[in-house]
Amino acid sequence: MPRVEVKEHALGRTYVVAEAMERAFHALVDDGKVWLVDPLDVPELGDVTELGEPAGVLQLLDRHNRDCALIAERLGVPHLTVPDAVLGSPFEAIAVVRMPGWKETALWWPEREALIVAETLAGNPMHTGGDQPVAIHFLHRAWPPGSLREYRPQHLLLGHGHPLHGPGATAGLETAYARSRRDLPRVLLKLPGSVRG
Repeated sequence: MPRVEVKEHALGRTYVVAEAMERAFHALVDDGKVWLVDPLDVPELGDVTELGEPAGVLQLLDRHNRDCALIAERLGVPHLTVPDAVLGSPFEAIAVVRMPGWKETALWWPEREALIVAETLAGNPMHTGGDQPVAIHFLHRAWPPGSLREYRPQHLLLGHGHPLHGPGATAGLETAYARSRRDLPRVLLKLPGSVRG
């Protein structure tokens, strides 16, 4: 497993794997409870009970199995896959994509103005082309899902790439939508090099 960078922030922790896909997952802390989002079973995860009482493992993309079931079982907490609601949590579930082969839920944390997105938005060079912090997934660029467009997050946590905080989070989201179609040919041309990188 490549190196995993651990980023502490106001919402908890984000873990980013140093690889071309820049897989990322999150440990989000609220009211003494910890919610794991799309986790990987890596040594850097450590003992999440130091952050609080584990409350659940949230798998936001149907094909993002990662190590969600394993970690949920180990912690003795529910494993929710593409949930339409997360009861007992601070999150509102957003149905981003509901189609065969791609079901995705995002989370909005209103009290913290945080948007957590598994795949439709990504911050790794494969999807951004390397010149912006976040972009629409290249398979959705021609017709981007509109369900995330109106949010104005102060925190943007992604399933691929580094988190954005402060005004850059909303700016990144707005730019991702504004450049979605226009940048598609350029991103597709760069795609082979991004995957190799």
